[in-house]
Amino acid sequence: MKQRLFGTDGLRGQGNIFPMTPEIALRLGLAAGQYFRSGSGRNRVVIGKDTRLSGYVFETALTSGLCANGMDVFLVGPLPTPAISFLTRNMRADLGVVISASHNPFMDNGIKFFDREGFKLPDAVEDEISELVLTADSRWEYPAPEQIGKAHRIVDAQGRYIVYLKNSFSPKLTLDGLKIVLDCANGAAYGVAPSVLEELGATVVRVGTKPDGLNINHKCGSLYPEVISHIVVDEDADMGIALDGDADRLIVCDEKGRILDGDQIMALCALEMMEKGRLPGNMLVATVMSNMALELFMLEHGGRLLRTAVGDRYVVEAMRREGASLGGEQSGHLVFMDHSTTGDGLLAALQLLRIMLEKQRPLSELAGLLEPFPQELRNVHVERKIPFEQAPGLQAEVDRVERDLRGKGRVLLRYSGTEAVCRVMVEGPDDEVVRRHVETLVQACEKFLR
Repeated sequence: MKQRLFGTDGLRGQGNIFPMTPEIALRLGLAAGQYFRSGSGRNRVVIGKDTRLSGYVFETALTSGLCANGMDVFLVGPLPTPAISFLTRNMRADLGVVISASHNPFMDNGIKFFDREGFKLPDAVEDEISELVLTADSRWEYPAPEQIGKAHRIVDAQGRYIVYLKNSFSPKLTLDGLKIVLDCANGAAYGVAPSVLEELGATVVRVGTKPDGLNINHKCGSLYPEVISHIVVDEDADMGIALDGDADRLIVCDEKGRILDGDQIMALCALEMMEKGRLPGNMLVATVMSNMALELFMLEHGGRLLRTAVGDRYVVEAMRREGASLGGEQSGHLVFMDHSTTGDGLLAALQLLRIMLEKQRPLSELAGLLEPFPQELRNVHVERKIPFEQAPGLQAEVDRVERDLRGKGRVLLRYSGTEAVCRVMVEGPDDEVVRRHVETLVQACEKFLR
């Protein structure tokens, strides 16, 4: 089997450990330049990053490789992943590059690519680039000296993205009078997110907006929504918004501090779009991780849920294929295809705020639409990702749990695409039963997958 560099969301790992080394990043720049350089004109690439300390290393290495292979590089500094997708389209670039490990801790980093239309690259293209990087004797097709690329720093990139986001919000509405707690996870949105909300009129209580290179996602952001929940109650705010390190995920809480995940946000938005006739085919696209309650909710309201493999790229692929307008993940990746080509936490928050304002109701009243089934997700560290069918003892335990759930729950085992863990998910109508079953399966994974 060929070695793959890319997981479900690009290349990822701990800084200075393979594959996240400066040598690999340099070869990745050379390979991407060779793949995307075309014709006799100048080819352009936009590079953005989050706030990790190692971002300087990979930004420099990628720029060297891309310039050496004839690409002009536009550096935009720390900006959310969806901002790079937008700027790649907006600046008519041939490629967008994001240096980020999303919600992972600071010691990790990652690299992912967007094509000129702002979509993540398909597996086949990533595989061709991987082969160029991993083949020791790859022959680089270096251009003539006068065709070497130049690097430019774009100083108004933040402003362009802020204007784009504000244009996605109804010009008839403002956020005047609203108090919003905003947690940027000390990540890529620390500068732009408060500006967008404040320019639209909101009073913003800032959390996680002082990055130091080491504190991204540290006890803040979308993985720690209890932070905004407590502050919203203490501050008597209208809503809490929590983004992850690269701001492509959104988790919110209402004015009472109740936390809403991606499934609950999708239910609210899907219903509003169905009411307005703006959800083609009344179809919502989500992954196998989404709660069964979301599927039942869509059916009860005359819609349907299309499930995909885990990963926002697979959600987007299905949306493009089916012509869907709304999709996402329980984890908070939310894709509004009428406005964006990838998950955008801040854009999704603005859509939620628009619905609140148009209906003139607090979020707590709107959010009661979906009551998720009890669901428990656990991560089990694994040394090797053994195919599940090669672990019959584990499969027997899964079969036993599914029989016990009697069709009123689900079991899902899958390997993470970005970490050395097996994710174990059980959901069903009874909290205690779910906890008991997930503990049984965790023990089985520890026994049969090591």
